[in-house]
Amino acid sequence: MQTKKHLLLLCICFSLFYGNAQNKDQTSTTKKYFVGSTLFMLANFDSYERPDFVQLNLGYRITAKDAVSLELKTWRYHKPLGLPYGKSFSAPEEKFPGFIREKGFALAYQRFLWKGLYTGVHVMSAWQSFINLKGNKIDKGFQIFNTYRFGYHFKLFGSSFFIEPSIAITHRPYHTKMPVSFKKLDDKHSKLFFGEPGVHFGFNF
Repeated sequence: MQTKKHLLLLCICFSLFYGNAQNKDQTSTTKKYFVGSTLFMLANFDSYERPDFVQLNLGYRITAKDAVSLELKTWRYHKPLGLPYGKSFSAPEEKFPGFIREKGFALAYQRFLWKGLYTGVHVMSAWQSFINLKGNKIDKGFQIFNTYRFGYHFKLFGSSFFIEPSIAITHRPYHTKMPVSFKKLDDKHSKLFFGEPGVHFGFNF
């Protein structure tokens, strides 16, 4: 999907243009709560393998360096999540015979290391529906989907808003049995994916 490449490019460009516009103390804030989402939702405008992605983040800043959040999300995907970048990424033979729809929530912890530089861990519980090419549900499942994120927090408009370009490793430590037609494709690839770009944004209050 071209969307991941576009998000990665956006992360780099934003860092270059706004890197010098930060406050002296990146992690200090008087606003404890925040609400936000991710720019990955822009992929919904792509008619090819549209993910129908929706995410809402609700967060709380425990200290100037520690934040926790609840992420509510749903999306669908047409190929294995461990499929690496390259020629095979858009190869027709790597596509599922249908798609997987997921609904769930993630608990996230964010730790600021220096100024706006941060690391984060997101642990998602996801309930799955396996949909065939006719649009019929053929099975259901469950998986744990973890994201280990490294990024930068940029404050905007007097710290009222923020944007967080990042890069991540995703990891699926557990999932239930898949239908055979989905499983044989998923088993070809790692449960780890390196280099997942992300751009989160939000409003502090």
